[in-house]
Amino acid sequence: MGKTYRLIDADGKEFISHQPGTLGGNSKDRIYGRLDCGSALSTIKRYPGVFERHRVFFLNREDARAAGYRPCGNCLRAEYNEWKAQQENKESSG
Repeated sequence: MGKTYRLIDADGKEFISHQPGTLGGNSKDRIYGRLDCGSALSTIKRYPGVFERHRVFFLNREDARAAGYRPCGNCLRAEYNEWKAQQENKESSG
């Protein structure tokens, strides 16, 4: 058996995968981003042990979005801007 990884699926449920996640996230803040995101890495370094408790991983963006996470405004700026515009449209029409 090879290495396994704990990932979050589109329903927000954890599952075991033989394929590593391509994105990381924070379950408390419901944000996802690249694994090399400067904001996330800085926070992990500043608060060792704290951030890791809420760290989750996703196979892809579709799973992260379907699970209710938003894109990181730092490492996924264009995707975040698109998400933000969608949120503003929902607020103004509803």
